[in-house]
Amino acid sequence: MKAKDILGNPDYLAISYGGYRAKTRSIQPSITELKNDLKILFAMGIRIIRTYNVQEPLPHASNILEAISELKREDSNFEMYVMLGIWIDCLNAWTDQMPNHEEESLDNPNEINRAVALANKYPDIVKVLAVGNEAMVKWATSYYVQPHVILKWVNHLQNLKKNNQLPKDLWVTSSDDFASWGGGDPLYHVKDLEDIIKAVDYISVHSYPYHNTHYNPEFWGIPQEESSLSEIEKIDNAMKRAVEFSKNQYKRTVDYMKSLGVDKPVHIGETGWASVSNGFYGDKGSKATDEYKQGVYYKLMRDWTNSEGITCFYFEAFNEKWKDAHNPEGSENHFGLFKINGEAKYPIWDLVDKGVFEGLKRNGNLITKTYNGKKEDLMPHVLVPPMKH
Repeated sequence: MKAKDILGNPDYLAISYGGYRAKTRSIQPSITELKNDLKILFAMGIRIIRTYNVQEPLPHASNILEAISELKREDSNFEMYVMLGIWIDCLNAWTDQMPNHEEESLDNPNEINRAVALANKYPDIVKVLAVGNEAMVKWATSYYVQPHVILKWVNHLQNLKKNNQLPKDLWVTSSDDFASWGGGDPLYHVKDLEDIIKAVDYISVHSYPYHNTHYNPEFWGIPQEESSLSEIEKIDNAMKRAVEFSKNQYKRTVDYMKSLGVDKPVHIGETGWASVSNGFYGDKGSKATDEYKQGVYYKLMRDWTNSEGITCFYFEAFNEKWKDAHNPEGSENHFGLFKINGEAKYPIWDLVDKGVFEGLKRNGNLITKTYNGKKEDLMPHVLVPPMKH
């Protein structure tokens, strides 16, 4: 199978995956733990996973590829492909020095080379290379780079393909916020971005209505004309508007691409909804956060993208607590469809009911449902969004 066959194919569901269980990435999941995760994802119909970096000394991505390779040898029916992320930073990113957004990190070339080596070692698994993750969006203040850096590396990888130093059918993209792809502020409409759009094989766009319930809440508040509806109707309508918000960001990205005379696939590299937040999105903030809303969002996004032939790398498979290690209730730790202990959250209770996870384990636990599968225990935690003023 080639990238062009699996991207946009609803039989090949996609998800963002990190297998970390601990509060630090220095504690790496074992190959066995990764294989257990991959079996769970395979059982729920996932066939493409997205990773984020090949940074040293973290062997996470290479271990995932080895785990998939072993599973394929053990079971000829096992099928899983990878969108391999290449982390791109500016100079002085993540240091005590001022980030220099005009220059790139000295490690970027090494990161590229490590990804190329893995793509060549596992050509039957790695189908996409993504240069950077939200590496051009200006709110990524710790590390963002100017588009010329992404363009340089996209062109480099495309040249390796031309010279038979990478598989010809490997697709190259960058995975970034809809604004970075030209779907938002015209500030991003620069010549280098136009050239990136022409150079990539497809556009991988990120959209997060979840975060916008705080930062851009116009769509989120309950309008006056809905004030007499039941609580659940208010919530369901708000979630429909959240998906429309994403559809609009996607459309604006496509429209910008087409305005350049380019017509190529646009897929969703990231979108998701957290189930816990003690910050902007919780009960003291936008009231966006709980498993019920996560479930509605997941279903509506899958229905839309599958029907339109858009691949959606839903964020994310499992909770990861290293993301906001000092704040266990921080939303970044709770985007998973599964908890770390293997409990399936509300969005996929139906898969547990269907028995698709029978016999499969995570961290030694069989897959069970959160709230013991009792919706009446979940719903008291589900808050109605605020009324519009």
